[in-house]
Amino acid sequence: MFLFVLLCCVGVVHCYGNGLVSSVCGTMTPKHGSNSAQTSAAPFTVTADKTTFKEGDQITVLLKSQSGDQFEGFMLQARQVGSTTSIGTFSVMESNTQLLYCDAASRAVSHTSDSKKSSVQAKWTAPTSGPLGDIEFRATFVKSAATFWVGVKSSTVAYTGTSAPAAETVQSNPDCGKTKVCFSQPSNCDPTANTGCYFMAVQTSSNQSEMRIEMFGQADGYVAIGFSDDQEMGNDDIYICGKDSSGNLEVQHAISTGKTAPTILSLGNVTDIKTSLMNGNTINCSFTSRNAISMRSRATSTSEYYLMIAAGPSNGQGNIQIHTNKYVSSTKANLQDPSQVVTSAEEFPAIVKAHGCLMLISWMTTGSIGMLIARYLKGVAKDHGCCGKDFWFMAHVSLMALSVTATAIAFILVFSYAQDWSGGAHPVLGCLVMILSLIQPIVAAFRCEPNDERRFVFNWAHSFIALAIKGLAVAAIFTGLALFEEYEEDPWMLKVMGGFVTWEALIYVLQDLNLRAKKKGIKLF
Repeated sequence: MFLFVLLCCVGVVHCYGNGLVSSVCGTMTPKHGSNSAQTSAAPFTVTADKTTFKEGDQITVLLKSQSGDQFEGFMLQARQVGSTTSIGTFSVMESNTQLLYCDAASRAVSHTSDSKKSSVQAKWTAPTSGPLGDIEFRATFVKSAATFWVGVKSSTVAYTGTSAPAAETVQSNPDCGKTKVCFSQPSNCDPTANTGCYFMAVQTSSNQSEMRIEMFGQADGYVAIGFSDDQEMGNDDIYICGKDSSGNLEVQHAISTGKTAPTILSLGNVTDIKTSLMNGNTINCSFTSRNAISMRSRATSTSEYYLMIAAGPSNGQGNIQIHTNKYVSSTKANLQDPSQVVTSAEEFPAIVKAHGCLMLISWMTTGSIGMLIARYLKGVAKDHGCCGKDFWFMAHVSLMALSVTATAIAFILVFSYAQDWSGGAHPVLGCLVMILSLIQPIVAAFRCEPNDERRFVFNWAHSFIALAIKGLAVAAIFTGLALFEEYEEDPWMLKVMGGFVTWEALIYVLQDLNLRAKKKGIKLF
């Protein structure tokens, strides 16, 4: 049994000893069981014998060891900077190398055996037509089954042909409404003047066989744009401009699967890719796509789609994580009609706003007044009331009952809308407020008589729960307002709420000082 397992393992790690690795052209990552690529600097280099090129030029590429280390296997491709698709064709110069089919014939070079190598050479020929741009040579080096490096890059080889791309990637938005369909958040923001602008533009040919796409936004990992037949994520055609494992920008084509990570597709017929990364988090990409827009992985014939922009972080391997910003157009956009005005959908529908309003009323108005009455106004109209209860008590119970009822309604509204757990601090705080709000009247219903010797237990418990509810409610309101403020250029709501909470806290402090002074026979107010 031991020998059987050992032989199985050997079969796994050496299954690509012959270098036939076309199945991993896109990722260039060996399938060596559970082993992952090294994150340290590779002891191997990729060098081109030219620093510039034009159509039809030939470049000799050298893969070489730096410090006596040898490699058993390799894969070499040429890609436009920021692209995940190979370009040009190779020819072999040594007997221990072979050509591979990657997107097209002879687009990559690999080893023919796992014999030790210190260096290999190959010759690359540039395309003679089509949109071209700066390129880089990328290689994977395999030292052993458990030790390999992915995406080792050469210096950039600049394109100097007749159709060299301009340095600027994203155009300013004067072309929006004329030749481009544009969508941005905030509405009509200019990506060349406002780094806080999330922007996409699409310029299509008359038959929609070709699209020039631009995207811009701030994110720690990626900015993505999508075409959808509805306003919900799922089964959408998307393009991602994000950082790879080396921190460089690349463009990827994917299909959205809803609440899970999108499925990365072959980049397909995407050319003329231009990328720019400013200040480490301002992402800027443009490219030409001749791919048909697809939903559920099937091409569609319509020219009207909801437009989406999303942005968020990515992990160290370049895999995108859940978005932190998402914007969807309010209506479908006709990609062949640049004259239309595309605006962002209401990020927070009326039901969510109603939830926020009810929580504000509960704990910044009725709840606050009810607490103030119970603590500081018991002496007002003492021995006057209704049904044997003082007015202060009736007012306190009525206001707090109203607060709990409004909180429950707000809680039900937002959960009926979301139908899921959204994550973050806000829902956690809201649930704690709801739970304590239900516990508080139950505790009050079973309180002992005012003259009972154990009454102090209820008094302390009632006060502590009330203080906890108030603190948690304020925190929930601030985190909720922060969600709203993500979509506003001026976060005025948080400032106003901060002022209101400060004023309310000051009222409590002054009233408490006055109450203590009265007990000592001192009149302050």
